[in-house]
Amino acid sequence: MLKVAITGNIGSGKSTVEAIIHSKGFRVVDTDKIAHRVLAESDTVRKMFAQDDILTDGEIDRKKLGAIVFNDKKKLELLELIIHPQVVSELLKIFQGEEDIIFVSVPQLFEAGFEDMFDKIIYVFADEDLRIQRIMERNGFSCEEALKRVSSQIPDSEKTGLCDFVVNNNSDISELKAQIDEVLSNIC
Repeated sequence: MLKVAITGNIGSGKSTVEAIIHSKGFRVVDTDKIAHRVLAESDTVRKMFAQDDILTDGEIDRKKLGAIVFNDKKKLELLELIIHPQVVSELLKIFQGEEDIIFVSVPQLFEAGFEDMFDKIIYVFADEDLRIQRIMERNGFSCEEALKRVSSQIPDSEKTGLCDFVVNNNSDISELKAQIDEVLSNIC
């Protein structure tokens, strides 16, 4: 099985790239969805963050938890130590499948140290100003909140050289689709 990671910093358009690749008949797994499920089921997170207000109606509220961890690097690292090993475990199960190729969206690929799990890496790039605007619109964040999310990740300039393919998502959807078609023709 050829394992292809899709990554890029927050607001770059990874979900759009995932949708384009999926529309072409490929299986695309989103590690954010795995992490959200793991988080929702995590008694460890509930215990480790018991002193913080992270629950709404008895469930872990990702927005509340995010506000806490993106303002406290040690708490973010603690959360990642809980969640990342479980995401790896789920991915290893998925990699036992029968597909010839699988695409996996991994927003924190380099931050989590997951890059060695993949044969190829596609990086989705967008200018920082555009990413901040997208984050504010999509998540209803203030500029300050969006900047905290952006600054928590390794800069694009350090990541792009580590990837096999870089797609630029500063333009329109037709241009993005053309770039994805070219990447797929080189992978498949």
